[in-house]
Amino acid sequence: MNLDRETFYIDGTWAAPATDAVLEVVSPHSEEVVARVPAGSRADIDTAVAAARRAFDEGPWPRMTPEERIEVVATFSALYAARLGDMAEVISTEMGSPITFSNLAQSPAPWMQVEAFLGIARGFPWEATRPGALGGDVLVRHEPVGVVAAIPPWNVPQFTVMSKVVPALLAGCTVVVKPAPESPLDCYLMAELFAEAGLPPGVVNFVAAGREVGERLVAHPGVDKVAFTGSTAAGRRIGAVCGEQLKRCSLELGGKSAAIVLDDADLDAVVEGLKFVGFMNSGQACVAQTRVLVSRSRHDEVADALGEMAAALVVGDPLEEATEIGPMVAQRQQERVRGYIGTGQSEGARLVAGGDGMPEGLDRGWYVRPTVFAGVDNGMRIAREEIFGPVLSVIGYDDVEDAVRIANDSDYGLAGTVWTADQDAGLDVARRVRTGTYGVNTYTMDFAAPFGGFKASGIGREFGPEGLAQYTELKSVYLTVPDLG
Repeated sequence: MNLDRETFYIDGTWAAPATDAVLEVVSPHSEEVVARVPAGSRADIDTAVAAARRAFDEGPWPRMTPEERIEVVATFSALYAARLGDMAEVISTEMGSPITFSNLAQSPAPWMQVEAFLGIARGFPWEATRPGALGGDVLVRHEPVGVVAAIPPWNVPQFTVMSKVVPALLAGCTVVVKPAPESPLDCYLMAELFAEAGLPPGVVNFVAAGREVGERLVAHPGVDKVAFTGSTAAGRRIGAVCGEQLKRCSLELGGKSAAIVLDDADLDAVVEGLKFVGFMNSGQACVAQTRVLVSRSRHDEVADALGEMAAALVVGDPLEEATEIGPMVAQRQQERVRGYIGTGQSEGARLVAGGDGMPEGLDRGWYVRPTVFAGVDNGMRIAREEIFGPVLSVIGYDDVEDAVRIANDSDYGLAGTVWTADQDAGLDVARRVRTGTYGVNTYTMDFAAPFGGFKASGIGREFGPEGLAQYTELKSVYLTVPDLG
């Protein structure tokens, strides 16, 4: 399968790039180039924003009824559903996600988002009349925010771009998408499906580019809102630019989430649950529960069980069905994660499983051994900083109050879980931990509910009616003259 591309999707056509610069997409498994695509320049971004601006200011899309936009997006959804397998394979090829995870989440979950947003849009209060406090009637309208810059990361590229593009389109916005340079290929497939769905020219545009060119998109005066998922450091920069320009932004950023294991929790269920929520997508997930909080009386028991699980995980070629842990997306990420493993050892944490060096049987690829540390103090760097790799830290607590305190003692507040046989006790813990999402004996993202973080984990929400509302502005229209006496 030839994945090379020579154009961008701008203004409803496949447009030649402004320069001959190229992005090489490298397989993190083989370390070989699997595709070459154009590297967008500032000129390409300017062209894409101009197309989106015209489509918003002059085109039909924002002026269609919500029902008409819903019909077009529903056509896209049906086309997307027919290509789920292709999308999963492309994502695993470009960024190394295990194919089982890609078939579970990297392509089906984005499609489920589309279907959920379609249902939400059908019942959304696009405009409603309410009685005014002064006696007159007021019409309150949700109108599109304008031109949206959608910037997804490389780890779950379709999952994160869909959470921005689809609600923006349903709201009547136009969009410029800048995929991450590590993972541009899935967005090309997405662009093909949008083109086939029949969106008017300029409504959605795709330009693959590096981070420096992304700054041009964020700061572009033709952009009304930036929707970003990525690191907290990049989010701070984007937030500063948007704040200076009074530009709307939503930022879904990092996490260092805690899984609290209460004493009555079933050990097998905990281990099986943390196999997914701790090591999902090879640990390259913002919601990964990488701090495991256990009472001191059960600390060693749980740590050893997690170590046995981690040591048994199948690490290897992401396109093999048996693979449970794939490579890191890039050599720099491999080096970063291995650096944290070394830091954990130097800080005095006990290595239960994994450690530095290549996994057994592999002599190439950007792999990291699934690693579990025990005896971790919450002040250690491995407990405070987002590693973004397959590394778990087991931390002891004195009682439930102490567990909640440790869970909240973090710069982040994105996700978390509690594991217990007592649902009420679990719900009590869930109410006290300061995160945007939480699970009792499970963790998932329900697309009917808002997703996002507290503190340094971001600003704004995705999914649910709240996620759709992020792409609208509120307008009040006064319909009658109130009687002021």
